[in-house]
Amino acid sequence: MSHEPSNRSVRRIVLPSGRSIEVIRSAGSPPPTQEPGLHICPECTSHLVQPVQWGEGSGGAWEMTLECPNCSWTLDGVFAREQVNRFEEQLDAGLATMLSDLRRLAQANMSEEVERFATALRDDLILPEDF
Repeated sequence: MSHEPSNRSVRRIVLPSGRSIEVIRSAGSPPPTQEPGLHICPECTSHLVQPVQWGEGSGGAWEMTLECPNCSWTLDGVFAREQVNRFEEQLDAGLATMLSDLRRLAQANMSEEVERFATALRDDLILPEDF
């Protein structure tokens, strides 16, 4: 039986209360015929490369400065519109993932606060002067 490598990563986040949640991410691989995307660092292979400066160039190309937050690699270059479109899709997907993670963390934090409040109500620890 062959096992294919998993494109999933699991990160356990410990909340200030000590409670923890798991954030599961799956990363798709680019088709083998395509060159690596601008979001992949050529030095450390991080998928977190981000634009730090950009401007429209000639002929629909874009002039950008890219930076990897993991290893501080930078590149100033001119990139074709198609490359930038694919890069923008990766950035949008990353933003969607971060917002989803933020919602999950906020929900986990709120759930814990509600539990503490309900316990305080049950144990008569909340007084009128608390409001």
